Amino acid sequence: MKNKNNEHNGLLIVIEGTDGSGKSTQIELLKQWIEEKSYGAMVSEWKTSRLIANVIDDAKDRNLLNATTFSLLYAADFADRLENTIIPALNAGFVVLMDRYKYTAFARDVVRGLDFEWVEKLYDFAPEPDLVFYLDMPVDVLLKRVIGTTGLDYWESGRDIGLSSDFYKSFTIYQDKCLTEYEQMKKDYNFVSIDGTLGVYEIHKIIVEKVQSLLDEGKLD
Repeated sequence: MKNKNNEHNGLLIVIEGTDGSGKSTQIELLKQWIEEKSYGAMVSEWKTSRLIANVIDDAKDRNLLNATTFSLLYAADFADRLENTIIPALNAGFVVLMDRYKYTAFARDVVRGLDFEWVEKLYDFAPEPDLVFYLDMPVDVLLKRVIGTTGLDYWESGRDIGLSSDFYKSFTIYQDKCLTEYEQMKKDYNFVSIDGTLGVYEIHKIIVEKVQSLLDEGKLD
């Protein structure tokens, strides 16, 4: 039975949220759960195109990105992954798990000053997901998590757009602005919003219940 939303045989499931919200952990748990049910599953992460990812990293290292080139390079990365891995997997009946989707671009690009409708049109080739989970996390918790793991990133702190010379303050301002965009998208794109401060397995339980409902509807028959 074909997915009515993306017109492919598989399922497209997205987990969205800012850095430090726990997306990767939930993606891995969900992949294991799906495979235990004998369905094929694959994961596609943000900025992992073999063609574009290194170009983005190089441009970031050399500080060559303005808001528009930042947006276009990430869109190119997304388009390459979509054509060469995501769509083929959906056509083969896989459950494709997305660690970030176009909504990440919507939030980041608008915060960097681009017009929302322009960015939305840039990604209008993207199929609509069957489910979008959003891990909603307050900035103060995000800050503690990021400092305790990967550390503050120049771009994820919005330093490129001159929000503040103080790294911590810049991170807080940037993430607050991104969260404001996500708050609007929760309504516009029917996100399943989950309190990201819940325990890992509490969040996992909420996610698998929603996914199980799709499977019970025969979405992969």
